[in-house]
Amino acid sequence: MASAPTQETFSNFQQYLTKDQDIREEIRVSVREIEQTAREILTALQGVHQPSGCKDTVSICKRSREMFANIRRQYNELAAKLPAEQYYRFHDHWRFANQRCVFLAAFLVYLESDKLITREEAAELLGVKERREDGFHIDLDDFLMGLLQLANELSRLAVNSVTAGDYSRPTKIANFVAELDAGFRLLNLKNDALRKRFDGLKYDVKKIEEVVYDVTIRGLNPPPAQKPEAQAEEQ
Repeated sequence: MASAPTQETFSNFQQYLTKDQDIREEIRVSVREIEQTAREILTALQGVHQPSGCKDTVSICKRSREMFANIRRQYNELAAKLPAEQYYRFHDHWRFANQRCVFLAAFLVYLESDKLITREEAAELLGVKERREDGFHIDLDDFLMGLLQLANELSRLAVNSVTAGDYSRPTKIANFVAELDAGFRLLNLKNDALRKRFDGLKYDVKKIEEVVYDVTIRGLNPPPAQKPEAQAEEQ
């Protein structure tokens, strides 16, 4: 039979475990809400893959950007549930949600400007901190994983752009993804999952290059715009 001190010790253990489970359940609730909103944003953004998507990109982006207000609110609620200085203790609960949200933010920024999102822009769009020491933030590995998801989505967009009659977009995507690939090659990736995902980037690059090649062979790729000086010389 356990002595009183032993019983008290294990009673304290149980209190700790119960409190930990309560925190984790509250976190799961918030993460599920973020994941649901992320699915809604993805559905909106994927409108660009439709035949009329290239013409409706501006309205699609406007509607999607407005939906990020819910993401910011939900991340604030999640951050409020997190005990101080214990981000990585519970990181596995929101790891994939963070990666998906970075991807969505990166996809939105690309559609709006043809540019790569920065960590600062992603943090602002998601309503989180940019730096670890400031509080709830997006881990660098999660940010990079989101960028790799973007490359996969753009390979799909390259194909669908041709179907929609937008023959210039695949070349823009090819240039963007090639620069993204070159950037990742500068990194010494230690994360196994991230490294494996990066290994898949070459297939996205190849798929996009094949689309550009096909468009070029068929003579559908418009010639690059001439500079005013060159046009004047021809005249």
